[in-house]
Amino acid sequence: MDRGGPPPPAPTVVNSGSGTGALRIQHSRRLPDFLQSVNLKYVKLGYHYLISNLLTLCIVPLIAVTLIEASQMNLDDVRQLWIHLQYNLVSVIICSAVMVFGLTVYTMTRPRPVYLVDYSCYRPADDLKAPFHRFMEHSRLTGDFDESSLEFQRKILERSGLGEETYVPEAMHFIPPRPSMAAAREEAEQVMFGALDKLFANTCVKPKDIGILVVNCSLFNPTPSLSAMIVNKYKLRGNIRSFNLGGMGCSAGVIAVDLAKDLLQVHRNTLAVVVSTENITQNWYFGNKKSMLIPNCLFRVGGSAVLLSNKSADRRRAKYRLIHVVRTHRGADDKAFRCVYQEQDDIGKTGVSLSKDLMAIAGGALKTNITTLGPLVLPISEQLLFFATLLLKKFFNGSMKPYIPDFKLAFDHFCIHAGGRAVIDELEKNLQLLPLHVEASRMTLHRFGNTSSSSIWYELSYIESKGRMHKGNRVWQIAFGSGFKCNSAVWEALRNVRPSQSSPWEDCIDNYPVKLDA
Repeated sequence: MDRGGPPPPAPTVVNSGSGTGALRIQHSRRLPDFLQSVNLKYVKLGYHYLISNLLTLCIVPLIAVTLIEASQMNLDDVRQLWIHLQYNLVSVIICSAVMVFGLTVYTMTRPRPVYLVDYSCYRPADDLKAPFHRFMEHSRLTGDFDESSLEFQRKILERSGLGEETYVPEAMHFIPPRPSMAAAREEAEQVMFGALDKLFANTCVKPKDIGILVVNCSLFNPTPSLSAMIVNKYKLRGNIRSFNLGGMGCSAGVIAVDLAKDLLQVHRNTLAVVVSTENITQNWYFGNKKSMLIPNCLFRVGGSAVLLSNKSADRRRAKYRLIHVVRTHRGADDKAFRCVYQEQDDIGKTGVSLSKDLMAIAGGALKTNITTLGPLVLPISEQLLFFATLLLKKFFNGSMKPYIPDFKLAFDHFCIHAGGRAVIDELEKNLQLLPLHVEASRMTLHRFGNTSSSSIWYELSYIESKGRMHKGNRVWQIAFGSGFKCNSAVWEALRNVRPSQSSPWEDCIDNYPVKLDA
């Protein structure tokens, strides 16, 4: 239950003044309006990435011009060229050597493409569903929450965007709950092994063929590690390069993909598996501090397993190619560092506290991330408009609003981390998206809740299940995490993508989208 992604901020509970003690919730923070300010240094960083590919951009037109000129040569021109070269043999040899050397250096140093062969999302058993009435009844029967806290949780559930079919771990279905280490391990095994079993079955890949394993789980990090549990279960080979990422929040799934990508640049002809999950069993909060109760209402069981490859032969069967990963970390700022913070309350009960500044901090991290990502993905026309208005604002009119690029021109699909209804609402507004663009995020939140770092894969599966993913489409996955981090991954579809077998939406996709209450 990775509390790193920004769910709705801790609401302020006030008396309605009706004399009945009725409560209403006021959200004290919203994402900042991106139209108000854009920091120039992050734009420069994005343009640095663009300029780093300048050599390729210059060589391609040069080759095109050369081919056009060569196609216009006749037989006499070729004969004259041959005579000329015979009298300049040394120059020809030197030029040829330089060309061969340059081509060799380019071939050896260019980034290897990383392909997403397939992925799977875990779907829990139906007996783990937690409809609202059962959630509230169990919360009341535990005896840990006072009436104010119970009412607070009820209000959050009603406005959360979650539906009646999300899942909580088995340990939370008992009265009283049984959050033991054994139960937490059992939850982790069910989620990780469930996702991996489907992945290996769908791809026909043998576990022994996996060369790289990256696992991310924020709040449950036992010894031996979760990655070691996977190695033991599937008897992976002894020289596997395994990594276990902890405490990195809801954006850790993108971080894990980035780590796997870097490893695939070094190790040739290798398969990598990325497992993203969170563990709720030992991280449920049994206190009455309002800022620590919200995660109980939003986070639910879920996990994903992704198979990546740098083998050229895998391109034919791969679904996507990784285009960009852009990571933003605001941890140097004290407020950002502490806005999602695991701690004990006044009576010693452990939970994750959400700061009232969370939404503003998330907005700042998002602004930094998209202004860096923009120059990598936006059409030149959008970049010029954006940069020109930025310069005008800086040098002539400080009050002028900068031009916000239209990211719909760069991406066909958006997978926004389903951290909470308020986050999706604000991103839809500030990025000027259409309801269709955020449908996958809203429906994932409704059907599965906030599954932490794996939520972006449930969303991608939703888009595939709706038959909307076509060859050449670009997908933007964006996630937030404690620290505070905002990370983006950009994928390109290599074919018309259909969902794999045992998709989490397999038996319910026709029921969506559902109409949500305002």
